Amino acid sequence: MSEKHDDGLVRSEASGQRATFLELFLDLVFVFALTRISARVIDDFTDGQRGVYAGLGQALLLFLALWAVWSLTVWSTSWLDPEAPIVQTVIIMTMVGAMTMAVAVPDGFGARASLFAITYVSLQIGRVVYFHVAGHGRPDPRQTFRVLFWFGLSAPLWVIGGLVHDGTVRGPLWTIAVLIDYTGLLLGWPSPRVGAQRIGGRMIAAEHLAERYQQFLLIAIGEAIFVIGLAFSGSEFHAIQTVGFVLALATTVLFWRIYFHVAGGLLDTAVSRSRSADRLATDMAFAHLIMIAGIVLSGVGFELFVTEPLGHRPAAWLIAILGGPVLFLVGRSTLEYQVFARVSRSRTAALLALGLLTPVSLHLAPLAAGAAAAVVLLGVAAADAQRSRRRPPEKAKPPF
Repeated sequence: MSEKHDDGLVRSEASGQRATFLELFLDLVFVFALTRISARVIDDFTDGQRGVYAGLGQALLLFLALWAVWSLTVWSTSWLDPEAPIVQTVIIMTMVGAMTMAVAVPDGFGARASLFAITYVSLQIGRVVYFHVAGHGRPDPRQTFRVLFWFGLSAPLWVIGGLVHDGTVRGPLWTIAVLIDYTGLLLGWPSPRVGAQRIGGRMIAAEHLAERYQQFLLIAIGEAIFVIGLAFSGSEFHAIQTVGFVLALATTVLFWRIYFHVAGGLLDTAVSRSRSADRLATDMAFAHLIMIAGIVLSGVGFELFVTEPLGHRPAAWLIAILGGPVLFLVGRSTLEYQVFARVSRSRTAALLALGLLTPVSLHLAPLAAGAAAAVVLLGVAAADAQRSRRRPPEKAKPPF
């Protein structure tokens, strides 16, 4: 990622900014990956062999690795021309690597840990090396050094963590590795002598970047719908389970409505108007990471209250049923600040309400706890509609 223009690889101002069919094809792999993450977490809540909290921590690390692969790909194709043969080859490499990681997810902290880790390291480093060699150093050989420097720090931790037989060592090693990878991404991979990456706003395809974030969020909602359908189709179709099914679907609609209401539809404008487009685009990736994690976790909650709406509910179930909406609102509030340099009071009030509901929900049936979360989300959507009524459309005004 470079400060200079290269006509052969870097996007031109005249190039189309819509996602290519190959990029959408890549997304199908991540649809599958999210279903594997979700299924793993559901097993932790219902089976409990790994323990809910340990299982959540492990699933989070696997999810963060997959998100790092996807987000780095999206960043690259929003700066480089996705129709260039070299870039298309990298996308195909990503698809194969991500699919391999996804199939390893169910036992990603067990027998398939080495497969997951070695594939992740090989993919992240292999893409950089291939691009450098095939592109003859274009468009910026310094970027190769930057990324390899940071992955060189985390790669041994990933590989050793995957190969060791002691699972108690794997978690800390991979946690440090994830922190290194995300710190590098957040800071622009600052490296000795060459410094950090800097990309001018004019070189980022803002419309493409925004569309890719929006598409992945819809993928997460689609995965939640898949979980809902699978849970209900395997149920007895009792009236109370039908209520849970309808409630879960309604909650996904609220996620869609709250996300796309104004801010979610102005990502491209915010990036193009920002004084530091590369920083804002990176920050938006983290906001979407939080929202998508919230939606996936909410999907787990849907499974729980659709299959056992009035059944015995361990207190840990509230992590999914209420924690999912909390994460979504935290991410959506962060995104709102990134687009408008402010956060609506309705979002703050909703987070406070969900916090106050937690001790009360300890005494409620799973379905009732899910209904309480849905009512809070409905309140946010209603407040958004009221705010926009009879007012001119709000314009993006990023904080930097």
